[in-house]
Amino acid sequence: MTETVRVAVPRKGRPLEAVLERFAAVAGVDGLADDVSSTLRYEKAITKGTATPERDVYERLAAYSDLSDPTQPEYTLLRDDREGKPRRIVFDSVTVHVDDAGPRSAVGRPSTDDGVTVELIGREEPFRALRTHEFGLGFDSADLVLEEVVTLGETGVESIADVNARIDPRETDVRVVSGLGDTVYHTLLATPEILPPGADLDRSFVADYEGPLCISPRYERLVRAVLGTHALDGVTFTYPDPAMEEEAAIADAGLGVYLTMTGSTARNHGLVVGDDLFPSETVLMENAAEAGPAAERLQAALTGADLETAIGPS
Repeated sequence: MTETVRVAVPRKGRPLEAVLERFAAVAGVDGLADDVSSTLRYEKAITKGTATPERDVYERLAAYSDLSDPTQPEYTLLRDDREGKPRRIVFDSVTVHVDDAGPRSAVGRPSTDDGVTVELIGREEPFRALRTHEFGLGFDSADLVLEEVVTLGETGVESIADVNARIDPRETDVRVVSGLGDTVYHTLLATPEILPPGADLDRSFVADYEGPLCISPRYERLVRAVLGTHALDGVTFTYPDPAMEEEAAIADAGLGVYLTMTGSTARNHGLVVGDDLFPSETVLMENAAEAGPAAERLQAALTGADLETAIGPS
């Protein structure tokens, strides 16, 4: 008889796609993963005004969800945070099976082994759902861990070991287990004028630097955690005007940290692309107080296969 594990997952976006790809790899649910991802990309395009639907939102919601079959995905409606707060269809839940022995080729097939039945439950804030003990396992952005519970120190964090070592056990029972490989980096960017000849744009440069550092306001605590408080002595945070591209604002300031995929847009603004500071990666997290033996077996299945991740296993 299989056991059931409830897992908190994001409702939309790159983090949810990374989770679905991981379950496609370990549970053989490639079709399910593709279906959910393509549906949500289409709904995102509708919300942004780049696609025009032929059916209204309730007709689409009814077509996407099959409430009679838990192995088929369900969706729900949320208010988007864009101007006008349009209604947006997002992921709600689905049930899949993960064999202890490896991937399966179908969803919902009766189990003949000691695998785990997994209920993927959409949450707006999976990390906080783990913190409040609603779940034993969950996925969310590594950024949120740094923004909320990592203790600031004179030196910065560079690895998963650093992150978990900086989590106060009196603050939360949640720990990061591993990344999922959907890596986008928080990267140092600078104008050539502020770099001495032959200097590298890295953490040591920031430690010797005094002046403005342009960042998104939401990342201030994250940047403090990643660089360390010592390196930020003499640094003043500045923030881009909402109507301005962040790379352009960094070019005006001279130095900044930006969530960079390729660096091509930064170079369009004449910026030097420096060190990748910390991966903005979707991570598997565990609340040890809530995770039982079945959750531990699922965790092993999710992290045991080949996985390229910047954060790595704990």
